[in-house]
Amino acid sequence: MTELNSVKDAITNRLAAQRVVFWHDPSGEYDADVEALELGAVNVNRVHGNEFGVKSMILADHVAKHLVYRSGEVPRGTGNWLLDLELAYGVFTADKTSMLQQELGLDDPALAAVIEQHQSFFGANSRKLALAKVLAPGDDAAKTRAKMSQVLVKSSGHTLTDIIRELLAENAANKRAKFDDLATFGLDQFLWDGLAKIYQYSGTNPTIDDFVLWMYSRAIEDFASETPGEFRNIRIDFNSLRYDVRTQSMMATLASRAAEALDLKSKIEHRDFRELVSVTTFEEIDRKIIVDLAAAVAAQSVTPREVAETVRQRQDSLWKDKYAKLYEATQSASELLAAIAALPNTIPSMDAGLQKYQSDWFRIDQYYRWFTFAYQIAEFQKPLEALKAEVDKQYANKFLHSFGGLWQQALEPTDRWKSISLAPQSKFFDNHVTPIIKDGRTKAVVIISDGMRYEVAHELTSLICSEDRFDAKLSAVLGMLPSYTQLGMAALLPQSALELDPEALPVLADAKPTNGTANRDKILQPVKGHAISAADVLAMPGDELRELYKQHQIFYVYHDRIDATGDKAATERTVFQAADDTLRELVLLVKKWTNANATNIVITADHGFLYQDTPLEQAYYVSEPPQGETITKTNRRYVLGRSLKPSPSFMTFTSAQAGLVGDIDIQIPKSIHRIPQPGAGTRYVHGGASLQEIVVPVIAVNKKRRSDIRPVQVDLMPETDKITTGQLSVKLLQREAVTDKIQPRQVRLGIYAGETPISDQPVLTFDSSSGDQRERYQSVTLYLTQDADDVNNRAVELRLEDRIPNTNQWKTFSKANYTIKRSFMTDFDF
Repeated sequence: MTELNSVKDAITNRLAAQRVVFWHDPSGEYDADVEALELGAVNVNRVHGNEFGVKSMILADHVAKHLVYRSGEVPRGTGNWLLDLELAYGVFTADKTSMLQQELGLDDPALAAVIEQHQSFFGANSRKLALAKVLAPGDDAAKTRAKMSQVLVKSSGHTLTDIIRELLAENAANKRAKFDDLATFGLDQFLWDGLAKIYQYSGTNPTIDDFVLWMYSRAIEDFASETPGEFRNIRIDFNSLRYDVRTQSMMATLASRAAEALDLKSKIEHRDFRELVSVTTFEEIDRKIIVDLAAAVAAQSVTPREVAETVRQRQDSLWKDKYAKLYEATQSASELLAAIAALPNTIPSMDAGLQKYQSDWFRIDQYYRWFTFAYQIAEFQKPLEALKAEVDKQYANKFLHSFGGLWQQALEPTDRWKSISLAPQSKFFDNHVTPIIKDGRTKAVVIISDGMRYEVAHELTSLICSEDRFDAKLSAVLGMLPSYTQLGMAALLPQSALELDPEALPVLADAKPTNGTANRDKILQPVKGHAISAADVLAMPGDELRELYKQHQIFYVYHDRIDATGDKAATERTVFQAADDTLRELVLLVKKWTNANATNIVITADHGFLYQDTPLEQAYYVSEPPQGETITKTNRRYVLGRSLKPSPSFMTFTSAQAGLVGDIDIQIPKSIHRIPQPGAGTRYVHGGASLQEIVVPVIAVNKKRRSDIRPVQVDLMPETDKITTGQLSVKLLQREAVTDKIQPRQVRLGIYAGETPISDQPVLTFDSSSGDQRERYQSVTLYLTQDADDVNNRAVELRLEDRIPNTNQWKTFSKANYTIKRSFMTDFDF
């Protein structure tokens, strides 16, 4: 009875849409059941040689509904007097295959074979309902099988890309239920036929495991083939899966398995790493490139430009996050070694050295910090061990020691600690705070980060400028001698005279003690100022800070991360981590103050520092101890006392020569030398007269009203407007150098017919800071998909797209028109 009910439902549904239903029942299976259908007001007409009468009745009555039942063979052609009506209304049959066709809306008679071949698929109502949702009028046998496969693997679409994505994900998870379902319902061969036809994959006994190995073996050679375009479709779909963030993890898992099975390590062992840079799928290739690139950098057989280009291309690697720090370290090492090799043999004068350090030489310290910190936090350090040894050796011996000796020679004529090019640190308040607050209303916030040297401040300036509506300008002052915390902090306060306490106690500003936040607050109060720690500001709720901001005109905010870390022997080797933390914290401080309505912020330091990541050689210590009538304080980098004895190992200054008052003498070990001190750290020091210690940064920060951040401009440089093959090579130009305000841009390219992509969609990164336009070109080849065959001799668009922030969606920002003019077309479908 259930089957008869299905027949009744099918007829009723037809009658709801049309007035007449013609039912052919060749075997007479339902002859006894026609009247039992209970179709209500429907006229049931049996045909037994009365065709003309039935036809006349139907044509005479335009209102009533009719079921015309015919059993046995139906005459063909003109012998069938009801043919015209049957063509008009269609014919209903109640065999299982036909019922399924009608239920699913599959009108093509050729689809009966599909249903008969896969009867078991239709045994579950859930599968039938799922298939019905995705079927469309006009679907042929191939599309119907593809959509049946879609239902079984639970993919979002029915293309081969959609199906294979699900099967690869399943394979990566060491499962096979979805593929087993395809095999159970007879659709596995359809899959293999599709893979052979579209991807050119074929095997005697094909399996998903074998397909994975075949696919990745093609990827090793970038899908190259002696037959042009042979692997274009697998290349496109592979890259689609490879670059989609949703499937990258899956592709990485499969790549690792394939690399091991294919013995990739031995295959690439003797290849030049340059040949492998464009292959971004395998971890073994990243390892190979890093090892070989690091060796080339250490030997200085590769230029910084070549290293930068290699690192840029490896940003597309599936394993970029895992090896990012090693690439970062290698690039910094390359820049550092090249910069050291370019150092001059002399420094003409103290002022020439100060100016050159601010414009160029500071970068060597910056590259060293970037290299060392990246190396320290990298997951794997062994590949860079030899490079680190070379970097440490050249930085310590050639830059700090040898070049530091040249700086010392430039200082030798100095009999007073002053500069023509840099104002003294003791005039900081007069030169950098007074101009802001002189009207009596405008407020100033001064952030002092203990130990923040010039190169760290340079990076901080860039970070602040990269924030929308923020502007920052970096300058410097000449740090005090000795370059230690108490004197540097005192110099930044409003004062007219600084004195080193005879007992080496706190530095005095106009005879007032300057140690600690409370004493500094007392000195600031007469100028409507207030001293506070950075920790207190960061912990303070926003409304509370806004209220505090209303109460004073000047704020001195004391931050201590770098010096607190470096000054302890137990933690000095983490000082570059402290510098990184400092950068983040100072940006937060700036934002917090601007949110409290501050508009004028000055960031500075008390002194800089020297650091090397290797133990000091004995040659870096002074050969004789300091001597004098009275020695009140001895530090690794300075000595305070009275009547100190001149020595070839030290520079000696009176207080007056150092810009101080009082009768204390000062001695500074020459160059980067240290005075041995029991229990003290040796890698991190300050107090002396090295460029790293005494070029003290000053950053002026302002917040603007309007947005001033934009992405770098990227233009397409078309060489033709026609596409005559299965691929299109295009050149793009980054119009300007990337700066703090002009930011890097990721661009996705694709060729579209209407809204349908008909090519792969590679993503390029434009982040060059080069001033040379020739270095800002990039080229890429787009590969057409099979859908391009449908638009031959038609106009299409090449689109450049930006990623919508915080999404996986893209929006078009530029386009160009092309016409496809291809003489050869492919012929396949799935």
